[in-house]
Parts: sequence; structure tokens; C-alpha cells
Amino acid sequence: MYINFWYPIVRSEDLAMDTPKKVKVLGVNLVAFRDESGDAAVISDTCVHRGGSLGGAWSAGPNVPRIQNGCVVCPYHGWEFNKDGDCVNIPSIGYGTATPPRAKVDAYPVQEKYGIVFAFLGDLPEEERPPLLEVEEYGQEGWRANTVLELDVGYFYERSIENALDPAHNEFVHPTHGFTAFNRETYKVREYDTEDHSQGWGMWFMHRFDAPPLKEENWGDTRKEAGDLWAGGGTHGPNTVITHINPTAEMGFRQYFFEQPIDENNTKIFFLNMRNFMLDAKHDGPIHARNKDIAKQDIDILLEVYPTMTPISNTKEVLTPSDKAVVAYREWLSKYDDAGWRIDTEAFHARSGKQTAFAIPSPARRTEKNWVIEEIPLIGSRADRKAARS
Repeated sequence: MYINFWYPIVRSEDLAMDTPKKVKVLGVNLVAFRDESGDAAVISDTCVHRGGSLGGAWSAGPNVPRIQNGCVVCPYHGWEFNKDGDCVNIPSIGYGTATPPRAKVDAYPVQEKYGIVFAFLGDLPEEERPPLLEVEEYGQEGWRANTVLELDVGYFYERSIENALDPAHNEFVHPTHGFTAFNRETYKVREYDTEDHSQGWGMWFMHRFDAPPLKEENWGDTRKEAGDLWAGGGTHGPNTVITHINPTAEMGFRQYFFEQPIDENNTKIFFLNMRNFMLDAKHDGPIHARNKDIAKQDIDILLEVYPTMTPISNTKEVLTPSDKAVVAYREWLSKYDDAGWRIDTEAFHARSGKQTAFAIPSPARRTEKNWVIEEIPLIGSRADRKAARS
């Protein structure tokens, strides 16, 4: 898992004005809330007073608001934290009294797009940050977006990303795709090439399948003869995967998985589906249902994959040319390793929650001192690792 990328936090429709939302991402707890203007904010969840959860259980009753003047109120002792992570009120010393400089938590840059609240979980200054993926079709005439679908899955997010990049699993995992009648004498995954994604920070490929006839009940009044189907996609950062499916030259699905690594064993997927046909809203429900059926087929397989995390070396698997996209994704991950952005999960689990609380470092850590919560441990860059060995 990596810091310094944009991560989905919560669907916009699920973040109310009067109630914060506690979310675990990259193994640590965050809290999302809306300020007085309705803008989303994301800060570290651990109160620096006595470790209360800012987004945790609330017992004070409906007459005491969870959000006060745009600040989230700690349910333990009532400390109030604003969107910048600063504690502005400590009831025990009197409301309006100046608070200690150390009474602050990490606050993260936020963007709200595509019906999702995203947070940049890292300490890079704005000019150095990898961008949030631009969904070029979103809001464009001739394209329709389904409401974002949430999928909670019990496996590591990298396994999910790699599955979406795999052109060899369809015939076996997805019989509803119509590809089950392949010929054992002639079947083979066609060769394909990968390249860097046009928006940077990832890879891209397209692949040609032998397509069965399109069924009218699935596709409406469209081409029904057999032929080629082009599909493929790519990655953006470690946790976003794009899939393009072109049933015909004119028809296009664009699917975006913005993945939230909860920890090494759990992932929440925010699934945005775009299409340029069957634009009437009446088709949204059936398309959601079909996507859920297909997702369940993947989930059933990935829950049984072993080891649960991606192997540390490609030599620990027997890879074939059809895995070229997976290899390209792993090469991008190695670049993030070299930058020193990978979380040291062993060091994290050895100490987290015992006598130490961790936070993902925010950009303010580059300019401010006096932080109470310790930064989450990182593996370190290639140069750092080399220096440590020498």
C-alpha cells in the first residue's frame, strides 16, 4: 500500500451535513465530514487528547451536534477539529480559549468528483502530486453515468487491480460474457502490447476477443452478429483501474474502479460505469444488476487466491504473454517503491494500536512541527534502502 495518491473515501450522497463518517484506508482511520459551506473534509480520526475516535460512537444525544460550526466534535471530551485539522475548542479549558499548538491532526487535500469524495493521502506539495484520474466522458453529451456502485471485498486491492487487467480469465470466470464456447483446438489469447497511459502514472493496453452474437435482451436494438470485441484498459496510480469494452465500433462501456485499500485483507471498490448507448435511465438498474453478477464471479475466485497479497517477485509465479499487462502494472508499482511511498506493513503492525497511534503524513508536515501522532512507517526509497545496507 502506498501514500501520495488520491483515494476514494466515501460516496458524496453518503456524507451528510450533520454526521461525520469514519473510514479506514491504508490501515489507518480517517474521518470525513462537511463544513458549514457543505465542502467535504478528511482528517485523521485519532484525537490527540486521549485517543478518542473523532468519527466514533456518539452518546451525547441529538441536542449536541456532531458537527459544530463546521468542525467535527470528538465524542470523548468534545474537542472540536476544523477541516484543516486544528483543534479550535477544548471544553475543559473553556470555549473560546486559545488551544495548544500541538492540538492538531493531519488534514488531507480533498476533491469531490464523479459522486465520490477523494482525499490525497500523503505529504507531497500540490505541484508534485500525482493527479486524480480525469474521466473524460463524465458530463459529456452522449454519455451516461450510472450511480457509483460500492463493492466490499475481502481481499487485497492489488489482486483486484490485476484481475481487471487479465484478458485470459474471461472464458473461465465469466460464462455470462458468452465466451464459454471456445475451441480447445484453436483457443489462444491474442498477443497485445502495453504502453504508458496518456494521463501518466500508469499503463494501458487493448485486446481483441472473438465475440459471440450480441443478445437483444442484453444490448437492446444493436448489432447481433458475431465478430470482434475490443476490450482492455489500464491503471492510474496503484489503486485505479480503467476498463474499455467496445461491443461494436460505435458502442462503448467505460468502467472505472477507484479502489480503497482498507488493509491487506479488505478493499472497498467505488465502481463508476459510463456508456454511450441505452442512455435512458430505465437501463441503469439492469446494468447495475449485470455488473454485480459479473463482480461476484470475480469475487468468488479472488477470495480463494493464495497468497493473499501480490508475490514479492515475478519469479514466484509462472507468467505467460497474456500476463503482460499485469507485469506492466507491477513495474509501475516498483517505481512507487523507488520513490519511498510504500507502507512498511510489518513495522506498522508490530506497533500500531499498542502504545503507538499512526497517521498518514499530510502536506502540513512539510511546513509545521509539533505533531503528536507518529507518521506511518514507510519502506523508504531505493537510495534510502541502499544507504541502510551500507
